[in-house]
Amino acid sequence: MLSFDIRSLESRAEVVDGLLAPDDPIWEEGDPRPEGPIRVSGRISSAGAERFYWHGRLEGTVAGPCRRCLEDATAEAHEEVHVVYAGEADEDADEDPDVYRFDSRTVELDLRPAVRELWLLAAPAFVLCKPDCKGLCPSCGTDLNEGACDCDTKTDSRWDALRKLGDTQ
Repeated sequence: MLSFDIRSLESRAEVVDGLLAPDDPIWEEGDPRPEGPIRVSGRISSAGAERFYWHGRLEGTVAGPCRRCLEDATAEAHEEVHVVYAGEADEDADEDPDVYRFDSRTVELDLRPAVRELWLLAAPAFVLCKPDCKGLCPSCGTDLNEGACDCDTKTDSRWDALRKLGDTQ
């Protein structure tokens, strides 16, 4: 469950334990979607008048092309989160980008927008199929994980000065 009744939160803390599905309408075009549901856990409680504090954890798997060989790959994303929600009347929260605002007239506090934003920050931008992936040949495009290619490996002379530095160390 990722939505909580504000009135009950004012009197007691609630356990956060839910999933955010990859097909949930909260996701936007171009978001790095999780491969499966994101596990959302933790505890949410009152932190004063029209303020709530959620601390917990996000866990999920992001899928995408390997940054070296373009094969399908996955990477785990784990993030500990600390989120403050503040109502519209809370003027102190206006300046803080880490505070999530909610309409003071609302009855439920929805964690999904914060989970989406935190996922975007936690999910790795690039994934590797394996740590020692050799990638593709820059000349012919052969997958070097499957074997060497027959290309003449010409080097770019603009990098010669750096190569000389590497050879002396």
